Amino acid sequence: MPRYLHLLWVHLRLGILNELQYRTNLGVQLIQSFMGLATSLLGLGVIFSKTDNLAGWRPAELLAIVGVYSLVSGLTQLIVRPSLSRFMEDIRLGTLDFTLTKPVDAQMLVSMRQIEVWKLVDVIVGIVVLAVAMVQLGATIGPAEAVLFVIALLAGVTIIYSFLMILAICAFWFVKLDNILQIFQSMYEAGRWPIAVYPPWLRAALTFLVPVGFAITVPAEGLVGRMTIGSILGAVGLAIALPLVARWFWRIGVRHYSGASA
Repeated sequence: MPRYLHLLWVHLRLGILNELQYRTNLGVQLIQSFMGLATSLLGLGVIFSKTDNLAGWRPAELLAIVGVYSLVSGLTQLIVRPSLSRFMEDIRLGTLDFTLTKPVDAQMLVSMRQIEVWKLVDVIVGIVVLAVAMVQLGATIGPAEAVLFVIALLAGVTIIYSFLMILAICAFWFVKLDNILQIFQSMYEAGRWPIAVYPPWLRAALTFLVPVGFAITVPAEGLVGRMTIGSILGAVGLAIALPLVARWFWRIGVRHYSGASA
């Protein structure tokens, strides 16, 4: 583990040095992050100008959903998505050989070697929004809710990573997968709202087909005291099973890879 933490630190430093060449990107990211936040808050304002709850969720509780959404989105777009995009490009170009021959686990390496440091803005925005939501919720948050939130959040990030890894591994067989991560991002946008607001068929799809519910709604439920035993067990169970599936799929994919040196 220390070895991989050191690798992560090395790639983080490289990412910072690379992004410092294009400091305008920070301004662009700030605009994007705050526009996304403003859109979410505007939507909440419109809804709660007509009602005092949405599918049983109060304003402060939905604000927690927005915070979790920004936090998880920032974490995945900071490391996971750019790394997997580069991984898919290496498969297409046949240059994954340089990664597979390194004396470290190749799956871990492709998962962390591209870092877009300005995405930390989304992480910070998510933390600030969560802090505001916690202040508004006040005494309803105790140690048990905090622990459940942390467990569910870690499980959610693990689920999203594993799901994206499985999608990216499909590039070993299919060439035209350039937009698959963007398609996922479009579906991920549904996580701005609790899955309880969607019709049953879409709720099932966002829970089991594209696990947005486990990644966003379940951590927020833990924070606001709405979590059930079934939802936390489901999130933790999926966070254990999905990485194993991704690892199995990775090994199959690598066996089918033909690179530049093949």
